[in-house]
Amino acid sequence: MDVRVTAFILLTVSGKNIVYFDLETQRSISDVGGYANKAKLCISVAVTYSTATDEYLIFGEDDLDALTDQLLKADLVVGWNHIGFDYPVLQAYVIPNLKEQTLNLDMMLDVKERMGRFLKLDNVASTSLGTGKSADGLDAIRWWQEHKKTGEFGPLRKIAEYCAYDVKVTRFVHEYGMKNGFIKYEDAGNVIELPVEW
Repeated sequence: MDVRVTAFILLTVSGKNIVYFDLETQRSISDVGGYANKAKLCISVAVTYSTATDEYLIFGEDDLDALTDQLLKADLVVGWNHIGFDYPVLQAYVIPNLKEQTLNLDMMLDVKERMGRFLKLDNVASTSLGTGKSADGLDAIRWWQEHKKTGEFGPLRKIAEYCAYDVKVTRFVHEYGMKNGFIKYEDAGNVIELPVEW
C-alpha cells in the first residue's frame, strides 16, 4: 500500500488503537553477512506502546506470539523503518505475513517518498522535539552479548529501556507531525520543515 494512502487512513482511526513498535537484535548486519540475511539477526527485546491501553509492553524472544497478536489487532502500527527492518526480523519467528496483515505507517518510508531520501529518526527527533535517541543499536547488541556471557539481568534491562525510549521518541515524532502538519530536520546546519499528512 502507498505510504501516503496509509498516512491518510490514519486520519480516520484517530482515537482508536495505534501501536508504536520497535525491536532490538542480538546480532549486527555485519554479523549475519548483510541486509539480505536480516532474518538471522534474532530478537533480543521488542517494545510496543498502545494508545488503547496507554502502556508500554516489553517482549522477549519467548513472547513473540503475544507481540504479533497485538500488532495484528492494532488499528494502525507506527514505526520508523519497521517495514524494512523490524518486520523482516520478527517474520522469522511467526506465521502471519505482518506486512500484508497489518495497517502500517512507516514514517521513514513516508519521509523518503516526500523528500526523495531517507532521514534518521535521531535527526528528526532532535530537531523537532529537542531530544534524540538515548543510544544506538550497536550498544544494544553489546549489552545483549554481555547478558549472554554473564547471565546478569542488568544488560537486558538496558536494552529494554533503550528500546522503550526509542518507541517513546517514535510516538512523540508521530504526534508532533499530526499536531503541526510538519516535522523538522537538520540539513547542513539548516533547520527545515517537511510537511506531513499524519
